[in-house]
Amino acid sequence: MARYRKLPVEIEAVQWDGTADGATPIIDWILSSGSTATYTCSNPDRCQENDGDTPHSISIRTLEGDMRADLDDWIIRGVQNEFYPCKPDIFAATYEPVEADPQ
Repeated sequence: MARYRKLPVEIEAVQWDGTADGATPIIDWILSSGSTATYTCSNPDRCQENDGDTPHSISIRTLEGDMRADLDDWIIRGVQNEFYPCKPDIFAATYEPVEADPQ
């Protein structure tokens, strides 16, 4: 087997706090790029809470089909302008912040 290293690329990402209010700008960001995403809360009386007991999710249409983002997941816009969710531990192991350009 040959070995390969991931190319250093910059991506845009935001971590979701699990609330409806937090989902709105994420969904707007995805929709403004021509992609599809929807917010779901199975208990409408508690959709503003992120206590872990109320299942909230964002469904994102990805290149591989619909994927679900949950509380604390990162939403990433990739190199082909595609969106997908990423679990926090995978995100931390794969990405680091990019320092702001001084210009």
